[in-house]
Amino acid sequence: MDALEAIFTRRSVRKYTDEPVSEEDLRTLLEAAMSAPSASNRQPWHFIVVRERARLNAIMDVHPYSKMLKEAPLALVVCGDSDITEKYWVQDCSAATQNILLAARALGLGAVWLGVHTNPEREPPVKQLFELPENIHALCIIAVGHPAEEQGRVDRYQEERIRQESW
Repeated sequence: MDALEAIFTRRSVRKYTDEPVSEEDLRTLLEAAMSAPSASNRQPWHFIVVRERARLNAIMDVHPYSKMLKEAPLALVVCGDSDITEKYWVQDCSAATQNILLAARALGLGAVWLGVHTNPEREPPVKQLFELPENIHALCIIAVGHPAEEQGRVDRYQEERIRQESW
């Protein structure tokens, strides 16, 4: 699948089969994440790979919108290191997250971004669940698996949102 097809057909997938994500596909997802642009090439990201069923279930206890993890065989916790860059870790880790989502689509996998950062009801319990050091912050959790259903392309292009040269 080419890059534009992956971009245009990427959907938030919340239903998965029980087929596991291969080590090769996991490696590709993480390589894609680490290929994202970052401010001054600081690369402040860290990733926690979660496959253990008990821990996937524990995420559902602390994140109210993570019920798809009941079926998903894999979650990736995208974290930023504020010791590396306090100013841009959110943007850098967001770019890495988008790369994971697009790579998942290109591999025939499904994924969905579950926000954590800046939510006071989610951030502290996720930090505790994964025993994150003080300088490591969870941006999001990404559920990943083989989609149980195929979702088609949705045209989200909105001409009225485009300005030329100024507002």
